[in-house]
Amino acid sequence: MTGLRAEGLCVTLGRRAVLNGVDLALGQGRLVGLIGPNGAGKTTLLRALAGLVPAAGGRILLDEGPLARTSRRLRARRIAYLAQGQRVDWPLTVRRVVELGRLPYLEPWAHPAGPDRGAVERALEETETADLAERPIAALSGGERARVLLARCLAGTPDILLADEPVSGLDPYHALKVMELLGARARDGMAILVVLHDLALAARFCDRLALLAHGRLLADGAPAEVLSPANLAESYHIRAQFGEAEGRPYLVPWSRLDAQARR
Repeated sequence: MTGLRAEGLCVTLGRRAVLNGVDLALGQGRLVGLIGPNGAGKTTLLRALAGLVPAAGGRILLDEGPLARTSRRLRARRIAYLAQGQRVDWPLTVRRVVELGRLPYLEPWAHPAGPDRGAVERALEETETADLAERPIAALSGGERARVLLARCLAGTPDILLADEPVSGLDPYHALKVMELLGARARDGMAILVVLHDLALAARFCDRLALLAHGRLLADGAPAEVLSPANLAESYHIRAQFGEAEGRPYLVPWSRLDAQARR
């Protein structure tokens, strides 16, 4: 299949096993939400899929070939990784930051032109950051920086986007805007894996959810199946209220479960 796939993936950081036997496939045209409690291994999984941390076991395949044997330039064209957090110390304007997304396609010291510039402008418009284009990125709010860094990834027109908490710190309007944008890009053919802590957004927008707990994949499937009371109790130790709107499930985390109730 065309896409990115982990098979039996194990990752060890220091002496701690962070991921243990994870199987996960990302195909074109799908928005997949990666959910799970703090410390479950979500960021490590994204970094491994991006080729940024080595596998201690198993393998990662890009279009059926080992990711580790893919050239860095081709990997940068195919896969975009949006890291967690929005700290930026570069003395650059927003436009120049977004233009960095085109580096895998440019010769050294070249500036975007033609199709490259078009991809940059589209990313600025889609993330509603065009009006910030000439401002220094260090002068922006955290939420504005988050949208600019997402624009940088989208400007690279990758086949695969790995986004770690892209809506963290965003107000409700922009959180919805970003999820709508990711859904639209997925419908256009991009394969997207997005880490989310907001289970309501995950249920509302994702085609599929993968639930990590203790370094293992506890569930992988449709949101209504993955966000079951049993799975939420086992992974998050919570109880939720469920409903449906516009043909999509939704839930509201409602109460914590004490140790006795988890049994």
